[in-house]
Amino acid sequence: YRRYGRERAAQVASVVSYRVRSVVRDVAKVFGVGHDTIAQWSREVEHRGSLERSLAARDGAGRAILTVPPMIADVARLLEGAPRHLGVHVGGMVLCDRPIVDVCPTEWARAAGRSVLQWDKDDCARMGLVKFDLLGLGMLEAIHEMVDLVRDRYGDAVDIATLPQDDAVYELLRRADTVGVFQVESRAQMATLPRLGPRCFYDIVVAVALIRPGPIQGGSVHPYLRRRSGQEPVRYVHPLAERALAKTLGVPLFQEPPMQLAMDVAGFSAAEADELRQAMGSKRSRARMARLHDRLVAGMTARGVEPEAQVTIVTQLEAFAHFGFPESHAASFAWLVYVSAWFKVHYPAAFYAGLLRAQPMGFWSPQTLVQDARRHGVAIVAPDVTSSPARADVVRRGDGEPALALGLDMVRGIGPTTAAAIVAARPFRSLEDFATRVALTPTQVERLGAAGALTALEPRRERVTWLAEELARRPRMLRTLGSLSSEPMLAPQSAMHQAAREVEALGLLVDGHPVALVRAQLAELGVVRARELAEYPARRPVRVAGTVTHRQRPGTARGIVFLNLEDETGLVNVLVKPWLWRRDRHHALESVVVVDGVVERNGVVVTVIAQRILGVPEAIELRARDFR
Repeated sequence: YRRYGRERAAQVASVVSYRVRSVVRDVAKVFGVGHDTIAQWSREVEHRGSLERSLAARDGAGRAILTVPPMIADVARLLEGAPRHLGVHVGGMVLCDRPIVDVCPTEWARAAGRSVLQWDKDDCARMGLVKFDLLGLGMLEAIHEMVDLVRDRYGDAVDIATLPQDDAVYELLRRADTVGVFQVESRAQMATLPRLGPRCFYDIVVAVALIRPGPIQGGSVHPYLRRRSGQEPVRYVHPLAERALAKTLGVPLFQEPPMQLAMDVAGFSAAEADELRQAMGSKRSRARMARLHDRLVAGMTARGVEPEAQVTIVTQLEAFAHFGFPESHAASFAWLVYVSAWFKVHYPAAFYAGLLRAQPMGFWSPQTLVQDARRHGVAIVAPDVTSSPARADVVRRGDGEPALALGLDMVRGIGPTTAAAIVAARPFRSLEDFATRVALTPTQVERLGAAGALTALEPRRERVTWLAEELARRPRMLRTLGSLSSEPMLAPQSAMHQAAREVEALGLLVDGHPVALVRAQLAELGVVRARELAEYPARRPVRVAGTVTHRQRPGTARGIVFLNLEDETGLVNVLVKPWLWRRDRHHALESVVVVDGVVERNGVVVTVIAQRILGVPEAIELRARDFR
């Protein structure tokens, strides 16, 4: 906008359509349903899939999970998938050589200084306008911070464009030690990397493209991995497909080979192949692909492709219509994978500090990032108003080793501005001095105390909680009186209560993990630590427990839910089948769970196939009497 002006530059619109949660919510509002009931229904819907799937879902007792009245459900069915409102494309820009209002109706966006077209990207393409996608990634910001931290704290200049190929980086990827690493840190990627065994840059390109809905739905993932490992020979669905698929061992992984495949096996022209590309990249790709179906079949029949091979090819193309990744995109992303992994290997403290500075981003929470840093030998320095930086940083310990210092801005309610104000107001002689020199709300004072950031001024966190209101509301009186009012004799907080308040204020425990606080009770239940699972044989019954970091129900998983559990020693993959999710869903939605299951091994990848999910109180009550 600064370079070309709003006269000639504008963002592309996007048509936001009703999905299951929004359609239930809006229809319920029209029918006058109360806010609390709407909120309950929003929690009950399946966020992926259709409304019909949510209405059909049943709990363990066979009762409907979503209890929407029939009249509301009928109207919601009619509106599902219909346009709801016009939004702004996340990164699509159009530039014109003339005033843009002469080409398309344009309106001001909500954000100051921005304009938005009333056309979406497909409309712009049909009218011959060129759309540029300006992709903003959180990892780019994190890497920028890592480069600056390494320069400022280590004195080393890093040019990410010229990083050497490093065996240690590929070793990290092969053992799936990728928490925090761009694109390959998800549960599915961690399960795939040891099987893929990346040893060169193109292997990372493949890894980025492999775990996507397109290759998964097209049945490409497991054949590729088996062929790569030599477990099955490379073969092609038809000899005409070899030119398009030779590079990827006979299976389509990227968006470009299906276009070439259509040209080779069905006689598509370049223009028709480009139409196929546009269909694969469209939000309404399934409908557009359906229109190309007859042309594909006719072309393959004319070239003698057998009906069975035709079905396979059409299935693969339709899968990429759901989501296919261009090879050029995968290569660009792969370099960010390599760069972020390189920092994790060579400058781990700067790596984690950069990630924390760029939050929110990535797959894992700050709690998991800090736990992973500790497992990699990085010391953690808790927030402290007398010494901590405003943002996460690298500091030197007494022995000269780098450590990860958590920033004051990580305390909830203490943003960058307030954190910088605290740093600028130092030094503080006492808690009273701190309160008079930094303008804070009672909630901010209480959270700083709960996070342990005021311990250097007042070791008793319960006292900070008691005086939070006075500390925030009486700065002028404190300057005059010089002391706080008296307080009653306060009982010290229990370790469990203090930890709960620290997690609430900071989002993590600095010196440990929440599960460690109940480890003694879990040990009595026969719960196995995450790191111990690596030695467990396949098909052995096991009991695990941890905080739930993720619940994933991919549309490609046929109703299976994947849970990630974390304890003080590491992460556990849990697979929950649909019947068990229906039965134990109420427990699985708790923050800490106990899972009974069976170990499944695929090389070094270990997954627990769940057979029962319990909350910690229920598990303690059972006392493992039916498990041992």
